[in-house]
Amino acid sequence: MRFVYEVRISCADLARRVTVRSRLDGGGYADVLGVLETCDEETFGVRDRHGTLRLLARANVVAAKVVEPPEPRGERR
Repeated sequence: MRFVYEVRISCADLARRVTVRSRLDGGGYADVLGVLETCDEETFGVRDRHGTLRLLARANVVAAKVVEPPEPRGERR
């Protein structure tokens, strides 16, 4: 089976929870999960759960999508 990566976020998704996979300079990939806080023609800015704003070059982003907010603690099945 072969997977097709898609970037399915845009500046219209500001303030939404997203996951972004980007290509690393040394090879491989990294994922960031957080809130899309900034967006322009060259970068996505995602604030992770530690409060760090991660600026990701759009040229390195291979996949991205909006994800549902996490379930409140104690309500998981």
